[in-house]
Amino acid sequence: MSVKQTNIYWSKCEWKEITFLLAATDQGLSYVSSPNAHFNELEQWVQKKVPNPILLNTPEKLFKASNQIRAYLDEKQTDFSLPLDIIGTPFQKKVWQAMCKIPYGEKATYGEIANDIGNKKAVRAVGTAIGANPLMIILPCHRVVAKTGALTGFRGGIEMKEMLLRLEEEHHIEMKESHNKS
Repeated sequence: MSVKQTNIYWSKCEWKEITFLLAATDQGLSYVSSPNAHFNELEQWVQKKVPNPILLNTPEKLFKASNQIRAYLDEKQTDFSLPLDIIGTPFQKKVWQAMCKIPYGEKATYGEIANDIGNKKAVRAVGTAIGANPLMIILPCHRVVAKTGALTGFRGGIEMKEMLLRLEEEHHIEMKESHNKS
């Protein structure tokens, strides 16, 4: 009896001097790497999360995801319309779902996310779940900050988190101003 293998399609998404590695299953986008990550980051995540994976370099399968990530980073869109295959535990998925409710250009604290999922004492567990977010940028973990407002851990690095928050805040202000003029 042969073991069923899972196709994992991967590709690079390049934006300015940054390269992200993307991975998807037949159901949708599953992973966005840290900026300029080595292939072994993607490979390790796949080996840990996907049973019997076969990695296939298929840029055409990730063309739409790459375009949407670049459009977001170029401030041409504020959200994503991609099929996703989110791989995580039920608790992680609950946290990530709550995280997705944070509006573009705004922030929330780990405590607010814990409260949102109905477990205000789970702040540390929420932080751990956010740190395991496989879809950086798509699931906006960069919008979660410490209760003091300090920027804390981010798989993409604090510099990347600052850049994403600044990009969203500036674009959010521009959108409000243009809306108020019309």
